[in-house]
Amino acid sequence: MAVPARRTSKMRKNTRRAHDSLSATTTTNCLNCGAITKPHHACMKCKTYKGVSITNPLQAEKTSSTEKK
Repeated sequence: MAVPARRTSKMRKNTRRAHDSLSATTTTNCLNCGAITKPHHACMKCKTYKGVSITNPLQAEKTSSTEKK
């Protein structure tokens, strides 16, 4: 089994671990109700995504297509 010939220095160890830190998650406000949500995710409070209701996607698609005409 391989054994290191020398002890790993503090600088080498800490340099290797420089990318292991945690970062805070990014949040945005819902366009409909103002609740805090993750970017590119549906709002779990009012069930909308980019202002469109996702509770019944087929109904929302029909209403959006009739609004375009």
